[in-house]
Amino acid sequence: MYTVIAFIIIFGALVFFHELGHFVLAKRAGILCREFAIGMGPKVLSLKKGETVYTIRLLPIGGYVRMAGEDPEMVDIKPGHRIGLILNEKEEVTKLIINNKEKYPNARVINVEDADLEHKLFIKGYAEEDAEENLLVFPVKKDAVFVENGIETQIAPYDRQFASKSLGQRTLAIFAGPAMNFVLAFLIFIVIALLQGIPSNEAKLGKLTDDGVALSAGLHEGDNVISIDGQSVGSWKEVVSIIQKSPGENLEFLIDRDGQEMTIDVTPKETEVDGKTIGLVGVYSPMEKSPLKSIQYGATQTFTWTKNIIGAVGKLVTGQFSIDALGGPVAIYQSTDTVAQSGIYSLMNWAAVLSINLGIMNLLPLPALDGGRLLFFAIEAVRGKPIDRQKEGLVHFIGFALLMLLMIVVTWNDIQRFFIK
Repeated sequence: MYTVIAFIIIFGALVFFHELGHFVLAKRAGILCREFAIGMGPKVLSLKKGETVYTIRLLPIGGYVRMAGEDPEMVDIKPGHRIGLILNEKEEVTKLIINNKEKYPNARVINVEDADLEHKLFIKGYAEEDAEENLLVFPVKKDAVFVENGIETQIAPYDRQFASKSLGQRTLAIFAGPAMNFVLAFLIFIVIALLQGIPSNEAKLGKLTDDGVALSAGLHEGDNVISIDGQSVGSWKEVVSIIQKSPGENLEFLIDRDGQEMTIDVTPKETEVDGKTIGLVGVYSPMEKSPLKSIQYGATQTFTWTKNIIGAVGKLVTGQFSIDALGGPVAIYQSTDTVAQSGIYSLMNWAAVLSINLGIMNLLPLPALDGGRLLFFAIEAVRGKPIDRQKEGLVHFIGFALLMLLMIVVTWNDIQRFFIK
């Protein structure tokens, strides 16, 4: 149960921050965001606040921010349609009743002659009792809503649509999603450093393992190491180097404990690591807590993991890794289970690495991913005009289908790897 909760929290946080990046920059550009969704598929929970519906959906395979103009509007009013209008005191349309008009006795019913709900914001028509003798013209408010089957949907004037914004604004709205994943990882690493501390290179002993020879020999956490077998040491790296080079050999530690010097004999345990026999005594590196160094640690860890993951992606592209090496949701769950057993800090570190991975994968220039959309924006910048929206939509649709196919293949690999013996 702990693993399930950890997995849901990590997945939710990664997707939430990713979509939050899209959402904040889109709202800042003035784009109408119809839905902020975590997950895919059927709705599990739904809450409308302001002009946005916030939903949690059943399948944990992503999320999205549905911006006005990215998909065809759900209601298209054409001449000949019979609709009801709810007007305010200024005779402005606040609601357009598409069906079930009998539930709105105060609605003014007209037969539509003409309508423009994107640019000029008006609707023309004839009242039924006028027998098409008196053409009525009503201005439509920018935040007016359609009402169909009892569900209200805000109209999207062109200046609230994604396509109406400048290339720079659209680029930032899309890039902000992956960027937030890197920001999240950076913040997680900082929190880890603030709570747990960061490795120090002092010649001091950190936490001792319960089953290590250091504890049984009498060493304590916080002991300052002066010398080992008469060899002076001035850093943690030197302490580690001497211990690893001396498996099974008796070492004389001269330490300073609370101002008192004492000598303790320790015999490093012989341990096989990567085909080599080294000595281990069961001591972690010393840790220090510093707000400034925590920020530096967050930046360094984010950069290091970004470089490592990009390197791994490069090997996959060049064929040095096969598709069988890829892991999907099942593999992530299994890894989360393993990491969770190592403690909360390991779990936080795992979440940060996953966040960086999500950011990098979304920046790949592939259709249906953020990187694919950014590639189209780059082409638009070079051409001086956007690519036909229908053609771009077709490319993204095909890319999404292929992405889902890849997800199925990867998940099948996971099932074979973990459940089929």
